[in-house]
Amino acid sequence: MEEKIYNVLFICTGNSARSIMAESVLQHLGRGRFVAHSAGSHPKGEVHPMALATLKSLRLNADGFRSKSWSEFAQPGAPRLDFVFTVCDQAAGEVCPVWPGQPMTAHWGVADPAAVQGSDEERRDAFHDAAILLKRRIELFLALPLKKLDAIALREQLQQIGKTGSVPA
Repeated sequence: MEEKIYNVLFICTGNSARSIMAESVLQHLGRGRFVAHSAGSHPKGEVHPMALATLKSLRLNADGFRSKSWSEFAQPGAPRLDFVFTVCDQAAGEVCPVWPGQPMTAHWGVADPAAVQGSDEERRDAFHDAAILLKRRIELFLALPLKKLDAIALREQLQQIGKTGSVPA
Protein backbone atom coordinates (compact mmCIF):
# COMPACT_ATOMS: atom_id res chain seq x y z
CA MET A 1 0.00 0.00 0.00
CA GLU A 2 1.35 3.41 -0.97
CA GLU A 3 1.97 5.87 1.82
CA LYS A 4 -0.25 8.95 1.69
CA ILE A 5 1.43 12.16 0.62
CA TYR A 6 0.03 15.10 2.58
CA ASN A 7 -0.47 18.60 1.13
CA VAL A 8 0.29 21.38 3.61
CA LEU A 9 -0.35 25.11 3.13
CA PHE A 10 1.38 27.74 5.29
CA ILE A 11 -0.42 31.08 5.32
CA CYS A 12 0.77 34.52 6.30
CA THR A 13 -0.51 37.92 5.33
CA GLY A 14 2.27 38.91 2.91
CA ASN A 15 3.65 35.47 1.92
CA SER A 16 7.11 36.99 1.83
CA ALA A 17 8.97 35.53 4.82
CA ARG A 18 7.52 33.20 7.48
CA SER A 19 5.25 31.14 5.23
CA ILE A 20 7.98 30.88 2.58
CA MET A 21 10.52 29.69 5.16
CA ALA A 22 8.03 27.14 6.52
CA GLU A 23 7.38 25.86 3.00
CA SER A 24 11.10 25.32 2.41
CA VAL A 25 11.64 23.64 5.79
CA LEU A 26 8.76 21.18 5.28
CA GLN A 27 9.81 20.40 1.71
CA HIS A 28 13.25 19.50 3.09
CA LEU A 29 12.23 17.63 6.25
CA GLY A 30 9.11 16.02 4.78
CA ARG A 31 11.22 14.16 2.20
CA GLY A 32 8.43 13.19 -0.16
CA ARG A 33 5.83 12.43 2.54
CA PHE A 34 4.61 16.02 2.41
CA VAL A 35 4.16 18.60 -0.32
CA ALA A 36 4.49 22.09 1.13
CA HIS A 37 2.90 25.24 -0.23
CA SER A 38 2.67 28.82 1.00
CA ALA A 39 0.38 31.75 0.30
CA GLY A 40 -0.80 35.07 1.70
CA SER A 41 -4.09 36.81 2.28
CA HIS A 42 -2.51 40.02 0.90
CA PRO A 43 0.68 38.86 -0.83
CA LYS A 44 3.46 41.40 -1.17
CA GLY A 45 4.37 40.11 -4.62
CA GLU A 46 7.99 39.37 -3.75
CA VAL A 47 9.88 37.18 -1.31
CA HIS A 48 11.88 39.06 1.32
CA PRO A 49 15.62 38.82 0.51
CA MET A 50 16.49 38.09 4.16
CA ALA A 51 14.09 35.12 4.16
CA LEU A 52 15.94 33.66 1.19
CA ALA A 53 19.33 34.43 2.77
CA THR A 54 18.19 32.70 5.97
CA LEU A 55 17.15 29.59 4.05
CA LYS A 56 20.53 29.50 2.32
CA SER A 57 22.35 29.91 5.65
CA LEU A 58 20.44 26.86 6.95
CA ARG A 59 21.32 24.92 3.78
CA LEU A 60 17.69 24.81 2.68
CA ASN A 61 16.24 25.43 -0.76
CA ALA A 62 15.84 29.14 -1.48
CA ASP A 63 15.01 28.88 -5.19
CA GLY A 64 11.74 29.16 -7.05
CA PHE A 65 9.62 30.72 -4.33
CA ARG A 66 7.07 33.40 -5.16
CA SER A 67 4.66 35.48 -3.13
CA LYS A 68 1.12 34.40 -4.07
CA SER A 69 -2.48 34.71 -2.97
CA TRP A 70 -4.23 32.05 -0.95
CA SER A 71 -7.04 32.22 -3.50
CA GLU A 72 -4.87 30.03 -5.77
CA PHE A 73 -5.49 27.16 -3.35
CA ALA A 74 -9.26 27.60 -3.28
CA GLN A 75 -9.64 27.33 -7.07
CA PRO A 76 -10.82 24.25 -8.98
CA GLY A 77 -7.83 22.06 -9.73
CA ALA A 78 -5.87 23.27 -6.69
CA PRO A 79 -4.14 20.62 -4.58
CA ARG A 80 -6.43 18.95 -2.06
CA LEU A 81 -5.07 20.28 1.24
CA ASP A 82 -4.67 18.10 4.30
CA PHE A 83 -3.32 20.78 6.65
CA VAL A 84 -3.40 24.59 6.70
CA PHE A 85 -1.24 26.47 9.21
CA THR A 86 -1.38 30.22 9.76
CA VAL A 87 2.03 31.48 10.84
CA CYS A 88 1.26 35.13 11.55
CA ASP A 89 -1.23 36.88 13.79
CA GLN A 90 -2.99 38.88 11.10
CA ALA A 91 -3.96 35.86 8.99
CA ALA A 92 -5.17 34.00 12.08
CA GLY A 93 -8.11 36.35 12.49
CA GLU A 94 -9.05 36.62 8.83
CA VAL A 95 -11.86 34.75 7.16
CA CYS A 96 -10.13 32.09 5.08
CA PRO A 97 -11.38 30.72 1.80
CA VAL A 98 -13.10 27.36 1.74
CA TRP A 99 -10.26 24.94 1.10
CA PRO A 100 -10.77 21.88 -1.08
CA GLY A 101 -10.77 18.77 1.12
CA GLN A 102 -11.66 20.50 4.42
CA PRO A 103 -8.11 20.37 5.82
CA MET A 104 -7.11 20.31 9.45
CA THR A 105 -6.14 23.85 10.51
CA ALA A 106 -4.04 25.34 13.29
CA HIS A 107 -2.46 28.68 14.17
CA TRP A 108 1.32 28.68 14.67
CA GLY A 109 1.96 32.39 15.14
CA VAL A 110 5.53 33.60 14.72
CA ALA A 111 6.73 37.17 15.22
CA ASP A 112 7.27 38.98 11.92
CA PRO A 113 11.01 39.21 11.30
CA ALA A 114 10.43 41.74 8.50
CA ALA A 115 8.98 44.16 11.05
CA VAL A 116 12.16 44.22 13.14
CA GLN A 117 13.93 47.57 13.11
CA GLY A 118 17.60 47.75 13.86
CA SER A 119 20.98 46.79 12.52
CA ASP A 120 21.43 44.25 9.73
CA GLU A 121 22.66 41.79 12.36
CA GLU A 122 19.54 42.28 14.49
CA ARG A 123 17.34 41.81 11.44
CA ARG A 124 19.26 38.67 10.34
CA ASP A 125 18.89 37.30 13.88
CA ALA A 126 15.11 37.90 13.75
CA PHE A 127 14.83 35.95 10.48
CA HIS A 128 17.03 33.17 11.84
CA ASP A 129 14.98 32.94 15.07
CA ALA A 130 11.72 32.77 13.10
CA ALA A 131 13.11 30.03 10.85
CA ILE A 132 14.34 27.98 13.80
CA LEU A 133 10.97 28.27 15.58
CA LEU A 134 9.17 27.16 12.41
CA LYS A 135 11.64 24.30 11.97
CA ARG A 136 11.03 23.11 15.54
CA ARG A 137 7.27 23.19 15.08
CA ILE A 138 7.52 21.35 11.78
CA GLU A 139 9.75 18.71 13.37
CA LEU A 140 7.11 18.18 16.07
CA PHE A 141 4.41 17.98 13.41
CA LEU A 142 6.40 15.40 11.45
CA ALA A 143 6.84 13.30 14.61
CA LEU A 144 3.08 12.96 15.13
CA PRO A 145 1.62 9.53 14.36
CA LEU A 146 -0.85 11.00 11.85
CA LYS A 147 -2.48 7.69 10.94
CA LYS A 148 -3.03 6.72 14.58
CA LEU A 149 -4.59 9.94 15.89
CA ASP A 150 -8.28 10.63 15.55
CA ALA A 151 -9.31 14.06 14.27
CA ILE A 152 -9.93 15.52 17.74
CA ALA A 153 -6.60 14.36 19.15
CA LEU A 154 -4.75 15.52 16.03
CA ARG A 155 -6.35 18.98 16.17
CA GLU A 156 -5.38 19.27 19.85
CA GLN A 157 -1.78 18.27 19.11
CA LEU A 158 -1.50 20.76 16.22
CA GLN A 159 -2.90 23.60 18.34
CA GLN A 160 -0.52 22.72 21.18
CA ILE A 161 2.48 22.87 18.83
CA GLY A 162 1.47 26.41 17.89
CA LYS A 163 0.96 27.53 21.49
CA THR A 164 3.96 26.05 23.23
CA GLY A 165 6.23 24.51 20.63
CA SER A 166 5.69 21.09 22.20
CA VAL A 167 3.16 18.30 22.20
CA PRO A 168 1.31 17.06 25.28
CA ALA A 169 2.84 14.02 26.94
